[in-house]
Amino acid sequence: MALIPRLPRGVRLHHDRVRGVPVLLGPERALILDEIGAAILAELDGAALDEIVARLAVRYDAPVAEIGADVRDFLDDLQTQRLVDYHA
Repeated sequence: MALIPRLPRGVRLHHDRVRGVPVLLGPERALILDEIGAAILAELDGAALDEIVARLAVRYDAPVAEIGADVRDFLDDLQTQRLVDYHA
């Protein structure tokens, strides 16, 4: 069964013009993203996690296993903070 990560209702990507950085906005919180975090979240378009990992591996010319572990850890952390949901 493929996991599909997505942003839950009330959570969105935003570009903070004052700081010039991407942020993830959630209810009563804002998380400043680095380039990698922003790249991962930009891929949340309804695709399965494996497909997202494959696209990022190609884009960054990195091993799928390494990218996959990093992406999953990042998204799992955001899920713990209720900033990402997984759907099957």
